Amino acid sequence: MKRIFRWIYLGLRFKRYLVSGIAGVLLMACALLVLLKDVVIGYIQLSIAILMGLVGLYCIFICLDRIFVKVVNVYSQGMHRKLNHVKDIGDTLYKRKILSSGPKVVVIGGGTGISTMLRGLKNYTSNITAVITVADDGGGSGMLRDDLGMLPPGDIRNCMLALAETEPVLEKLLNYRFPEGRLKGQSFGNLFLAAMCGISGNNFVQAVTHMSEVLAVTGRIYPVTQENVNLVAILKDGTVIRGESRIGSHHLFHPGPIDKVCFDKELVQPLEQVLDAIAKADIIVLGPGSLYTSIIPNLLVNQVPQAISRARAVKVYVCNVMTQPGETENYTVGDHIEALNKHAGCPIIDYCLVNNGPIPPDMLKKYREDGAGPVELDAARVRRMGVKVIERDLVGAHKNYVRHDPDKLACAILETFKDK
Repeated sequence: MKRIFRWIYLGLRFKRYLVSGIAGVLLMACALLVLLKDVVIGYIQLSIAILMGLVGLYCIFICLDRIFVKVVNVYSQGMHRKLNHVKDIGDTLYKRKILSSGPKVVVIGGGTGISTMLRGLKNYTSNITAVITVADDGGGSGMLRDDLGMLPPGDIRNCMLALAETEPVLEKLLNYRFPEGRLKGQSFGNLFLAAMCGISGNNFVQAVTHMSEVLAVTGRIYPVTQENVNLVAILKDGTVIRGESRIGSHHLFHPGPIDKVCFDKELVQPLEQVLDAIAKADIIVLGPGSLYTSIIPNLLVNQVPQAISRARAVKVYVCNVMTQPGETENYTVGDHIEALNKHAGCPIIDYCLVNNGPIPPDMLKKYREDGAGPVELDAARVRRMGVKVIERDLVGAHKNYVRHDPDKLACAILETFKDK
């Protein structure tokens, strides 16, 4: 019964092409009736009959081209990519049609939090745009940034893999890190993107586009800017910390709360595609991820906060489940939102998603030993900021860390859109 419903749904989606085919058949039938009638017809009648026949043939051709040819094409692509092990042509078409009619979602951030969320969102909509920070200067990304002068590829690579429809072996290959030698610690996926950048005339955005095509990525991924920028943090005691990697670990050599972060240059210009995606979005999601080194750097780019504020989209902040040493020790949910608004220069959040699911005691103990703990919800303060709080069980199973569950988080985000 379920499969019958899907075929009926697909038939309705293709109704204009079906109408074209039916009209073509009727025109062909009328033309044949005129031509085969055992009567003498004039030149005008003959011309009309031939014209009707040609138009009928064209309508039938359009029907066949738009429905049957595309059905075969989609089916072959679906089988090649093994899209969630779809078993037949109806399931493939149904899924693609449903996803293509999903809301336009723009996610803004960086790090593992964004890629985790994208793995869930791609199951509900294919209209996804990921806007990723480019301030990373550590690890393999930092090495390529220093050696080749390219934008850091690590966070973008993770997002591409999260949105890709690839074979498991290919995903393992792109995540592979060399264990020794001069490439020790470097990711093959980073090198792949670096090579793609080289053959794209050092155009990083074009390289990301080409690699996304190779991996059959759902949606689009953009760096927030093409400019080479470095992140600077100013602590409350006036100490200046330079570099994204040093900011995240500054508590190890110079403890103290962060007052604000900025770039080492002024008026950093955004990618035009980023502003366009924000303006057309139905939902804009900030986070989850490191507050000062993954999310806020995107708000430091010129015009981005203003574009978010002006957008008609639902603006959602996904608050981290746990605080982060070096960035958000003892922060409440309200502290996170206050920092976002401060750096944006205006209120930019409508909804805040907060976890209320249980965290295993052994995991809590491990985090507390590292100076972290669950982010506390100061609901009254958040409401005074004009932000609606949505509490959900958002935690997923993970061996070593407390992480958001991709599917739970995606469902909660889409609920805010329906609520609005």
